Amino acid sequence: MTIETEICCFSLASALVAHNLSATRIELCGGFLEGGTTPSQGLIQLVLEKTSPKTFVMIRPRGGDFCYTDSEVLTIYNEINAIKKLNPAGFVFGALSADGSVDIELCEKVISWAKPFPVTFHRAFDQCKDAVKSLDEIIELGFERILTSGLKNSALEGLPLLEELKAKGQGKIQIMAGAGVNAENVEAFVNAGLEAVHFTAKDWVTSPMSVSEVSMQSGTLPDDLGRYETSTEKAKVLFDLIYSKNR
Repeated sequence: MTIETEICCFSLASALVAHNLSATRIELCGGFLEGGTTPSQGLIQLVLEKTSPKTFVMIRPRGGDFCYTDSEVLTIYNEINAIKKLNPAGFVFGALSADGSVDIELCEKVISWAKPFPVTFHRAFDQCKDAVKSLDEIIELGFERILTSGLKNSALEGLPLLEELKAKGQGKIQIMAGAGVNAENVEAFVNAGLEAVHFTAKDWVTSPMSVSEVSMQSGTLPDDLGRYETSTEKAKVLFDLIYSKNR
């Protein structure tokens, strides 16, 4: 079995790295500091035009929790309808209730709104209160896969649960390991028989501008003017390790 590779990209430059390395999928996001939000339609269109991996678009109207208000649900609806016209490969979404259970009602709506495109349930899963019950509910809802770290801060820590979820969901849903997947640990996921891994392989790109004393950031980054992009070198190391195990 060849493990699938998904690169989380926040720009066209990063998506082109995924394209050049023949990744299975791109998860296209905005909002790096928020952990991924809905990207701009201009970016989506460019990535779809210039890259060949399947592109799944994040649907998340803001950072923070995964309990959405009525106005945010309207935003989600409009985003999906607009992005469907661009013909992506699919969407990425997740919603929880205040008690940490899957928001069945909203997820049913999103699956319906997204049709005929498939939907991945994202790492909101890692904040659910009951992984096995949530797995069953997500399968019943019709999601194509779950991106999860096994309810831990990193997928390596959560590997035992990832293996359990894979066994329970076999033939019904794909379990994709994500959060801290890198060259040092990717072989653990391959050896465990996981069907897919998700990573950014990011590197810091220093700005050519002089650093200013005036900050434009609301979060914590190495400096105020640089940015993270997918590193060809880091991603290639991951791919070489993955494919060496699947020859």
